[in-house]
Amino acid sequence: MPSTTDTIASAAKDVASTAKDVASTAQDVKAAAGEATEKATSDLASSLRSLVAGGVGGVCAVLTGHPFDLVKVHMQTAEKGAHKGALDITRKIIARAGPTGLYAGVTAPLYGVTPMFAISFWGYDVGKSLVKRFSVVENNSLSIAQTSAAGFFSAIPMTIITAPMERVKVLLQIQGQHLKPGEAPKYAGSADCAKQLLREGGIRSLYRGTFMTLARDGPGSAAYFAAYEGVKRALTPKDEAGNPTGGLSLTAITVAGATAGVAMWIPVFPVDTIKSRIQSASGSPTIGGVVGQLWKSGGIRAFFPGIGPALARAVPANAATFLGVELAQQAMGKFFD
Repeated sequence: MPSTTDTIASAAKDVASTAKDVASTAQDVKAAAGEATEKATSDLASSLRSLVAGGVGGVCAVLTGHPFDLVKVHMQTAEKGAHKGALDITRKIIARAGPTGLYAGVTAPLYGVTPMFAISFWGYDVGKSLVKRFSVVENNSLSIAQTSAAGFFSAIPMTIITAPMERVKVLLQIQGQHLKPGEAPKYAGSADCAKQLLREGGIRSLYRGTFMTLARDGPGSAAYFAAYEGVKRALTPKDEAGNPTGGLSLTAITVAGATAGVAMWIPVFPVDTIKSRIQSASGSPTIGGVVGQLWKSGGIRAFFPGIGPALARAVPANAATFLGVELAQQAMGKFFD
């Protein structure tokens, strides 16, 4: 039989071994916690950068594209035969209000677009993280289909800001269509328009057209980010093995952004027309009612009024957007990294 001394020595050895295992486990837990904290900090920093860069891109987009958007909305909401085309509308606006008239309603998107684009690019960043978590990503690079999914997700949080902003913007843009000389407009500005909508119909009035806004921005954002990434990858310098050898030039970024803007509008323009009609109409318009009216007024062509100005706007506005985003990201990288 083992002696008492041997038993105590064996027990002490077991205790020491257990203590060693506990210490090793504690170190593993500490290391894992450190890695998790570092990853969380990195993810937070990435999200914050996306927010800031998206805001910069949004301001660039508004200042570049608002006149084109103004003409588009006038074409979408005017009665048939009220104008001869985009140039006719532009001439009438300038004759009535001067060159600054092309920026009517710009305060609503300018105030709203900064957080809207910030949330869009943040949502895209979150969408990419979700895709990586729930699907297989090869070589840490999302496929175009996966990029589309992340892009669609970005529109969900963005709609919370986009819907009321679009409602106010549309009303401000069209209120001068039927004004008589010397007649004061109904809305004095973005804040006044929002207040009147809330007073007349509550939050439902301010958020009229939310479903159609998401129906436009969901697939539109999917095409938007997928086209940008696709063109960006095609224009990125590569070696013979297909590995990237350097970053994109500003010209390539501009081309990719312009392509993304066109890709976003083409598949969803009819939805945007329906949205503009719903948000600008009096009473309680329905989607079915608006679709029926459009079809009776001009068939399929009635769903595409203003597509020329929209695509003309898409090229410079989205080129400016992604140029602003990329330059902001580079600037923050130099400052913080």
